[in-house]
Amino acid sequence: MVRRPLVPLLFVLLLSAGCGDSSSDDATRTVTDDLGRTVALDPSVDRVVSLAPNLTEIVHAAGAGSKLVAITRSGDHPPSVDTLPHVSALPVDFEAVAAQEPDLVLATDQINAPNDIETFESLNIPIYFFSFDTLDDIVESVRTTGRLLGTEATAADSAAALQRSIDSLRARTGTLLKEERPRVLMLVGDDTLYSFGQGSYVHTLVTLAGGRSITADIENQAPTLSDEYVLAQKPDVIVGLWGSNYDPARLLDLHPTWDVVPALQNNQVYSFPTALLARPTPRVLDGARQLAHRLHPERFSTAADTTTSDSSKHSPTP
Repeated sequence: MVRRPLVPLLFVLLLSAGCGDSSSDDATRTVTDDLGRTVALDPSVDRVVSLAPNLTEIVHAAGAGSKLVAITRSGDHPPSVDTLPHVSALPVDFEAVAAQEPDLVLATDQINAPNDIETFESLNIPIYFFSFDTLDDIVESVRTTGRLLGTEATAADSAAALQRSIDSLRARTGTLLKEERPRVLMLVGDDTLYSFGQGSYVHTLVTLAGGRSITADIENQAPTLSDEYVLAQKPDVIVGLWGSNYDPARLLDLHPTWDVVPALQNNQVYSFPTALLARPTPRVLDGARQLAHRLHPERFSTAADTTTSDSSKHSPTP
């Protein structure tokens, strides 16, 4: 990639809007991202900016962590990323990103706005978008990142190990009959009931753990549920992304009519760190294992099956 001197963003945009670059590089390669866009890349991608925390983790899983030159402000894993420059992703600080002179910017349509593509193209900065609809997409994203960043072998090994772990867990839960799978409600918020609708990989995690996600058919990708919805659906299990110190008794304080909900009547309320379930990275497999242990303890009864957990089970008082 030909690097332009860093100049004020407005000047770059005005200049690029009025000028076309007719030159071509025979060595440039093209790839297709998850939005179906064709992205032109240099043969070697050595400077990468990640605009989503899960993509930062995936780059490391693919063996290319050393190529990251900046990450989003919400990136916090692995701990080594703390030393990198952090840039705003919502909204994107284009000048800060351009200052890193990246060969490639990584984004996901779960967090980043596809409308930003035009600005990145004006800055002559390639941007590649990922989408995560299923657990399999996480595995494939590791392979794809390896191909993008030139670490194919390491990425293939990481993806294969992740797939083996998924297959192992699926062997434990895949034979469960429908009536053996508890109906699970996954919540992001406890007061305002933010949840997950169609097109979320979270539902495939619940299935892998041996449950049935009750919001999988809601057309809105990020629905806000009502108390009446929860009362009508009668979930057997409620899973909240509220961290390890959450007291589910708070649910009854906020929603006193839920004393008839099976999940609360039977003390089947669990709280997990957000990153273990709501951040599409290889770490979600740990979250799925922990959830499977809680949904089906009879299938994970040996000490060898016990996984050290950041999540916790609590028993609210009806």
